Amino acid sequence: MHDPWPRPGSFDQLPSDIGAAYPEGGLVNAPAPPSRRWYWIWRGVAAALLLVFIAIIWLAFTAPLSKSLQPIAPPRVTLLSADGQPIARNGAVVDRPVKAKDLPPHVINAFLAIEDRRFYSHWGVDPRGIARAMWNNVAGEGTQGGSTITQQLAKFTFLSSDRTYTRKARELMISFWLEMWLTKDEIVERYLSNAYFGDNRYGLRAASLHYFYRQPEKLTLSQAAMLAGLVQAPSRLAPTRNHGKAAKRSKLVLAAMVDAGFITAVQAKAAPVATTDVRAGQELPTGTYFADWAMPGARKLTQEGYGDIRLKTTLDTRMQKAARDAIGRANLGKAQVALVAMRPNGEVIAMIGGRSYKSSPFNRATQARRQPGSTFKLFVYLAALRSGLTPDSLIDDRAITEGAYRPKNAGARYRGQITLKRAFADSSNVAAVRLYRQLGERAVIRAARDLGIKSPLTADPSLALGSSGVTLLELTSAYATVAAKSWPVAPHAFVQREPGILDTIWSPQRSFGSGEHRMLTELLRATVQQGTGRNAALSIPAYGKTGTSQDNRDALFVGYAGDLVVGVWVGNDDNTPLKGITGGGLPARIWRDFMGRAVKGARAAAPAPKPVEKKPDPLGDIIPLDLPEIPIEIAKDTKVTFEQGEGVKLSTEIGGVPIDLTLDRDGIDIKERGR
Repeated sequence: MHDPWPRPGSFDQLPSDIGAAYPEGGLVNAPAPPSRRWYWIWRGVAAALLLVFIAIIWLAFTAPLSKSLQPIAPPRVTLLSADGQPIARNGAVVDRPVKAKDLPPHVINAFLAIEDRRFYSHWGVDPRGIARAMWNNVAGEGTQGGSTITQQLAKFTFLSSDRTYTRKARELMISFWLEMWLTKDEIVERYLSNAYFGDNRYGLRAASLHYFYRQPEKLTLSQAAMLAGLVQAPSRLAPTRNHGKAAKRSKLVLAAMVDAGFITAVQAKAAPVATTDVRAGQELPTGTYFADWAMPGARKLTQEGYGDIRLKTTLDTRMQKAARDAIGRANLGKAQVALVAMRPNGEVIAMIGGRSYKSSPFNRATQARRQPGSTFKLFVYLAALRSGLTPDSLIDDRAITEGAYRPKNAGARYRGQITLKRAFADSSNVAAVRLYRQLGERAVIRAARDLGIKSPLTADPSLALGSSGVTLLELTSAYATVAAKSWPVAPHAFVQREPGILDTIWSPQRSFGSGEHRMLTELLRATVQQGTGRNAALSIPAYGKTGTSQDNRDALFVGYAGDLVVGVWVGNDDNTPLKGITGGGLPARIWRDFMGRAVKGARAAAPAPKPVEKKPDPLGDIIPLDLPEIPIEIAKDTKVTFEQGEGVKLSTEIGGVPIDLTLDRDGIDIKERGR
């Protein structure tokens, strides 16, 4: 097949049938064929323009000009308690941007001399500056870097610090982009307003106020030279850490200003070494358990801003102190502890994530997913009530002898047919598993999801006994839905605005049915009145549930009274079993201690005995099945003495060993007499 267009200079190779191709006079009258050379040139130009267009579109999305106006570090945020007391401070110190026209000439010239003295004559990249930097590195005179101010702005505003050819290529493209759309003064303003100056200070204004306690518009020549010298190595050259190195570097800046013609040698020699004027500020912790949890939400509220942004949280300092005191009075041994206190609307007012934030900032209230034990039975029984059962419905409390999974009641105590109310109060394991199998996994998991459990849940009969890990925060929030009579309840650290009409219409909030809510509170109340949660009894109505995971690895009490919902967890970080600690013991007592001081009129009460019923129950008194069994035979010559204060003391013998048994607000204490 012949090429219809001859190559230039190759007319001797024309096809033999050219006359047929050009019947009207052949080559003499035919139009001149287009040149292949120009064809490819135009195609190259079109491809280049297309690449430029694609690059502009790419830069518009990846390097928007507005981004160069934003601080490159999150601004400092000071969190306040609900009553306005500062509780934590976190983030960089970023102040308002500077304007080039408002700064003295020697301030900008100091940065240009040491960083980019040809700034006003290049297009973002300075080949002469790169060559001079290379020569200085070879000669050992490292007074300047190779990157221009535009390149530095592109790098710390849009790019990472990776030393790769790809990043460098992007840096050059963004530099040309900035030079194309911004004036030189705008570029230098954004550079000075974002550069890092050490001591967690970003921007010239923040650095000027920090090191010299004056606005950048009033900086002296010496002060400007010292600040310009910091940007090369701000952490190492910060005058608050190494004033000698900062002074030496500032002399180098003055010499560069003389060399660039910005000042005379006489002016440089007359400039004294700048002295710092750092004013003492109020020291606050950078984090606490509550602050670490609240800070991400604070960042969403302060995406833009300068200076020290102050945000009021829901934390109540009085409640937080009461929580610390209650935990401080508990005999935890080597175990860890966590506590969350919130209002029924989800406002978290106190949070303890461990025994010591300084020793371990890991927040066991919000980060640790531990087995909730029998506190998970709330969702099993909610599913049961939804199915039409009532607290008076009967459930089989006999041992499970069929199937692969055969859980046992604590102390191997079984009572045949009992009511749901009694099974919940006693924390019967076999009753909960039978309900799970009867209702189905979907009904139980749906109840947990409705009330706010977001952690993964394993569809297995052991789920009824709390085998899937959850956080204490989400578990407490789930119990808050019962106190609030609606679900879900989202825990939050900042006061939320009142919902409008549209918010109410589109809100996912659902309410418990009146009968369903009444029956659920009846179960929770029975636990505290006469079940496993008797150590949490208060002088006002209290509602809650105990939880002890397998092998006593976790112990919990979650409940509410008055206008507070509180969850308490005790356990070991290495997941080893606790010694003698169950949900109805130490966690319930911590809960009671805290609530007695946090809720008005809710002083702690001694564990209440089971009320006398009109008709005797053939099954006997309710026995807390997740509490350790204490087999005691009372000797005939038992002496009962009443000590001063609350409580009763019994002196008796067990197996011939004389002991003293004390019953007071903290429960039962047994000691060998004489020890």
